[in-house]
Amino acid sequence: MKAAIAVNELVKQYGSKTALDGITFNVSAGGCFGLLGPNGAGKSTTMKILSGLLEADRGGVAIFGRDAGKERDSIKELIGYVPQSITLYEKLSARDNLRFFGEMYKVPKRELASRIGEVLEQVGLADRAKDAVSTFSGGMKRRVNIAAALLHRPRLIIMDEPTVGIDPQSRNHIFEMIRSLKQGGVTVLYSTHYMEEVEALCDDLAIVDHGRIIAGGSLDDVLERHGTQAVYLELQDGSRPPIPGGVGVPAAKGRGWTIETPSPLDALAKWAQACRAASLGVKQLEIVRPSLEAVFLNLTGTTLRDN
Repeated sequence: MKAAIAVNELVKQYGSKTALDGITFNVSAGGCFGLLGPNGAGKSTTMKILSGLLEADRGGVAIFGRDAGKERDSIKELIGYVPQSITLYEKLSARDNLRFFGEMYKVPKRELASRIGEVLEQVGLADRAKDAVSTFSGGMKRRVNIAAALLHRPRLIIMDEPTVGIDPQSRNHIFEMIRSLKQGGVTVLYSTHYMEEVEALCDDLAIVDHGRIIAGGSLDDVLERHGTQAVYLELQDGSRPPIPGGVGVPAAKGRGWTIETPSPLDALAKWAQACRAASLGVKQLEIVRPSLEAVFLNLTGTTLRDN
């Protein structure tokens, strides 16, 4: 599949601090690509360079085959950028905010009014078009920001941590919007430090830490290459399970327990036998595929930090 974004050996420094240390990845057209990593890993710097807000110190970027360094102005017309920080005028209505952004994106005046109505419908806020943004929740403001990025019908949407600090309703609406954009052939670059969001939305991903990509590819490939299968057990009384010999030590996971092992069938059989011998009621016992959380832990030796 043709690449919508090609990033090659991208380097960015702020004084003595290296924000990006030779990042390379490709984003396929029409898919959702997840850039996953903790805060401070380099995700936002990457997003700003791709959207034309920052210049890299070294390396190259191509957007739909165009050199981002040489054709920056023409490339901006192809991109809708949703920044991590909400950028709206609080005293203006949602409609007036979008009118301002539409003029910035040079949407023709003859179609701007209808286009504003379309994107407000798309983000589920058509009934609040005349209300001041100051009366909106954080999630609703985020959706107006997304609507602004959609006004000029971009081929690529860059979303930097779009669900931070928002309500579950807005989060679900953003998820459905991303799926709809993909169906319409729009490419989505999605930055987050929430692993479950990448698992729910993204076709491909890159895991970034300390300015470097430590793993990348399709979700299944990353899990298979860097993860370990596990067996999950949940007892009916919620108690701590027995420890079966020779397959590892259970670790708490949600309401149950897991054992990570390269031999999940053996672990499952031995755990079932141990529970039967102890006359314990089993609520759930199954082999589960590796998680991104486990992959990150295996690669870095630490859990995904928030800061």
